[in-house]
Amino acid sequence: MPQLAQSPLDLHMRMLILAVAIGFMALEYLLARLAAREHHDLRESAASLGVALGRNALRGVEALIVAGPYAFAYEHRLLDFDPTSALALVALFLGVEFFYYWDHRASHRVRWMWATHSVHHSPTRMNYTAAVRLGWTAGLSGNFLFFLPLAWLGFHPIAIVLMLTANLLYQFFIHTELCPRLGLLEHVLNTPAHHRVHHASNASCLDRNYGGVLIVFDRLFGTFAEAPKEEALRYGLVGATPSFNPLKIALGEWGAMFRDARAAGEWRGALRALLAPPGASDEMSPYDRRLTGSAAE
Repeated sequence: MPQLAQSPLDLHMRMLILAVAIGFMALEYLLARLAAREHHDLRESAASLGVALGRNALRGVEALIVAGPYAFAYEHRLLDFDPTSALALVALFLGVEFFYYWDHRASHRVRWMWATHSVHHSPTRMNYTAAVRLGWTAGLSGNFLFFLPLAWLGFHPIAIVLMLTANLLYQFFIHTELCPRLGLLEHVLNTPAHHRVHHASNASCLDRNYGGVLIVFDRLFGTFAEAPKEEALRYGLVGATPSFNPLKIALGEWGAMFRDARAAGEWRGALRALLAPPGASDEMSPYDRRLTGSAAE
């Protein structure tokens, strides 16, 4: 799940959200135990919570990185939108969803961005603790740049952050294997069934189902996929050994990427190591041998 900036929600609201999230994690764990399903690895869940704590500690730094560009874009905005207008809210929701799709898609196809986003795909179990395993370096990867056009159009940066926060809160609840398919809603919404495909490391599932709340842009732009019927879904980074060290989880792909760039020997190779799709070259590090497109595992 990619990020924009520090939310303007106050401390009490963030603590309330955290308490609710932990409550759902505990409930999911208990339901999985009652169903006798291997749904959690407690060491992996603890590592995810460690990553989440590190990200929270760095949110202020990320906010400083994005504040200037958003202030500049909004100062030179083309229009002014009434933040209480229902039409403006619908437009902002669709705008955030549209740019989130392309941000998320780029985060899988550009290794510089994947260095942050790979953190979210590293868990080997699909559950609510995996939802909070988010990279620490979204500001460095440049994810916020995808949403700048919304500020330039005239949406207030705080409104953009709040809408994206709501988008990410929705996505927390689709990180589970305990929810069945949702009928007709599967055609429009990004449901747990669709998001399980997105996180799966099966060859037919890689780089699919990028949507946040909606799945319509995946259907429109050809990145939608259903779960394979002949095989069970597998999770985690292809070819990588899972780690329980939050520092290695958060920063390991950055180190691997820069090692590959140094080893390239010339600037074209170095640029490819930084910007090509992850796993696109045999020379790339096996830390994250995530294959792309229709390549076989």
